[in-house]
Amino acid sequence: HPDVVLLPNAANAPLLKPLKAARIPTAIHLDGLESKREKWRGAGAKYYQWAESAAVRWGQEVIADAEAIADYVAATYGRTCVVIPYGASVIEPGADRLHEIDAVESGYHLVVARFEPENHVLEAVHAYRSSIETRPLLVVGSAPYSQWYVDNVRAAAAGDPRIRFLGSIYDQQLLDQLYANAVTYIHGHSVGGTNPSLLRAMGAGAPVLGYDVEFNREVTAEQAYFWSDADALTVIFDAIAAGSENATLAEYTRKGRERIAAVYQWDTVTDQYEALIQRLADSRRRP
Repeated sequence: HPDVVLLPNAANAPLLKPLKAARIPTAIHLDGLESKREKWRGAGAKYYQWAESAAVRWGQEVIADAEAIADYVAATYGRTCVVIPYGASVIEPGADRLHEIDAVESGYHLVVARFEPENHVLEAVHAYRSSIETRPLLVVGSAPYSQWYVDNVRAAAAGDPRIRFLGSIYDQQLLDQLYANAVTYIHGHSVGGTNPSLLRAMGAGAPVLGYDVEFNREVTAEQAYFWSDADALTVIFDAIAAGSENATLAEYTRKGRERIAAVYQWDTVTDQYEALIQRLADSRRRP
């Protein structure tokens, strides 16, 4: 019989009523705008729409990992969220393992993402292919579903040796070195809140080319390049290839690390969760 329950993801909303009946204080984490994800189309999307509403109505506390998610909940449901983001580290991981994947320091652009439409990997590939950039595009990630989308992404890159698919990489040290030594990190995620991959890239010093949504502007404090379609991203690639953006890239590296150090530290995140748990536990003891 626990003192407090934390439920990750709005999909767990059906558990809220039984927990309330058992007089167990509960918080539920929304984990982004899940109903907008392509993989949940149809019945899955409808379930998530219901679950999001139920989580907000029934949760004693509702957690959002970004202010933009909290603003959405306030505007849509009139409910206040507790905002607790994720964390990351400011790192200098070196480059001694890049040779394992035939990469060199400051010699490539990087995408790290699941191959899903809302992550805009296809647009990133199209944009790069249309650019004059000669440094390769390294694409890390895969998808356990959405094979049609994976096929489209690979078809878009077919015949272009500059575009390399590395699959999923679970070696943390190697992935950190990829982030840290990239010319840019292309972040196409559009429906999450605070994205852990974006935080890791910023902490490693990768300048961000971010899809233009409020979540990415919030996390980067707008210290990044933003794009909303492949054509706009191609323009950014071309400017970087021409060398006209070198000073801005260096500035975004510095500002990204400063942002992680100031706002997205794990000790602060855990302190916030500890305070939330204590508040919930105290509420149970009140008569």
